[in-house]
Amino acid sequence: MSEASPTLKIAIPKGSLQEPTIELLAKAGYEVYASSRGLRPSSNDAELDLYLIRAQEIGRYIGQGFIDCGITGYDWAYENGEELVDLAELPYSRATPRPTRWVLVVPEDSPIQKPEDLEGKRIATEGVGITQRYLKERGINAEVEFSWGATEVKVPDLVDAIVDITETGSSLKANHLRIVDTLLVSFPHFYASPAAMLDPWKKEKMERITLLLKAALGARGKVGLKMNLPQDRLKELLTKLPSLRRPTVSQLAEDGWVAVETVIDEVVVRDIIPELKLLGAEGIIEYPLNKIVP
Repeated sequence: MSEASPTLKIAIPKGSLQEPTIELLAKAGYEVYASSRGLRPSSNDAELDLYLIRAQEIGRYIGQGFIDCGITGYDWAYENGEELVDLAELPYSRATPRPTRWVLVVPEDSPIQKPEDLEGKRIATEGVGITQRYLKERGINAEVEFSWGATEVKVPDLVDAIVDITETGSSLKANHLRIVDTLLVSFPHFYASPAAMLDPWKKEKMERITLLLKAALGARGKVGLKMNLPQDRLKELLTKLPSLRRPTVSQLAEDGWVAVETVIDEVVVRDIIPELKLLGAEGIIEYPLNKIVP
C-alpha cells in the first residue's frame, strides 16, 4: 500500500482579506476554489490543504502547530503574541495598496490631544493586546475593553477613546472622529510554524510559495512592452525614455531593425506609446504580467 502524499496545511484569511488573498494566490499560480459558506477550499495544487480562518485566529493556530502556515496581518500576529516564522511581508490590503493602520481615535471635540491624556480613561478596541502594549510602553494607565465591532459609535458616550483599523481615514472623518496617534502599521505576512520549518518537505514547499507570492506582488502595476525599432533610433530611445534604460534588445532578420522588450509601470504606458511612435517604433505590444522574479 503506497504512502499518502504529503500535504501542507495553509490558512487563508476569511473576511475582508479573503478575495484579495485568493487573487494574489491565483497570480502566484495557485487557483483557490472557495464556496460562499465552505471553510475548506480546494485548489489546483493537491499538496495544499486549505483552511478559511478569521485573520484574528490564524496566528494562534499556526503558533500552536495546528496549521503549518498562512497569511494574516502583522497586527494580528502581534496581537496573539505567538512564536511564528515570518516568511515574507506581502504589501497588499483589502481596499488599497496602503497598509492597515491601528489608530487612537477620539471625537473631534474631545479634550484628549495626546496619548498621555488617556491616563485614567477608558478605551474600546478589538486589538486589546496591541493597545495594552502601546499604553505600557508609554507608562499610561488606562482601562482597555474588548469591542465586538461598531467601535466608532461608542465614543464619547460609552468610552473616552477607541483604537480602530483604518486604511484611508475617510470613514473616521465621516463620523467626526480625530486621530490622535498611530499605534501600529500592518501589511499581511506569510507566516509558518516553527515545527513546520523543521520538516524539510514543508520548508521547501513554503519557500517555493513565498518566492511565487513575492513575484506576483512584484508584477503588480507593471506591464510588458515590446516593439520593433529602427536601430539608429535605439540610442535616442534609451536617452529619451529613462524607464527603458535596461530593455532586452535583439537583432531582427531585417537589417537596420531591432526588437526591444521591457517592463514598465502601467500608469506611464499612455504617455510612452505616442513617444515610441514618434521614434519610428512599429508593432508595439503591451501585455499583462503575473509574476516578476528578481
